[in-house]
Amino acid sequence: MTNTKERTEDTCPLVYQCRLPLSTRTVNHLADLLRRRLKAIRSRWRIPPPGKITVIVLAVLRHDQRMADMAGGNDASESTVRRWRDELIGLLSAQAPHRQGRPAKLLRAGPTVGAETALPTR
Repeated sequence: MTNTKERTEDTCPLVYQCRLPLSTRTVNHLADLLRRRLKAIRSRWRIPPPGKITVIVLAVLRHDQRMADMAGGNDASESTVRRWRDELIGLLSAQAPHRQGRPAKLLRAGPTVGAETALPTR
């Protein structure tokens, strides 16, 4: 008897499902940011819709999912999921309020940033 056929259980990919406690407002907000970005850069299309991209990125960020796992389960490459993550983080950080001059001062200060807020020693 020869073993020419592999068992189908060994070749089936494992799918990990988790519950993401997200509001629809959060998902819609991020998907709208992505839609505006795609329109601004005149991107013709992406295979998954912005809402699905948003949920994949939030699963990576929220549950610390490996990008390779999320990519394999959603028919994308790991580098694509990384690019989506970086793109959404950039879109969110662009909305954050900025303090004038403060980030440059912190960069110049180096690793002793926390020392300037410490209480003086006697």
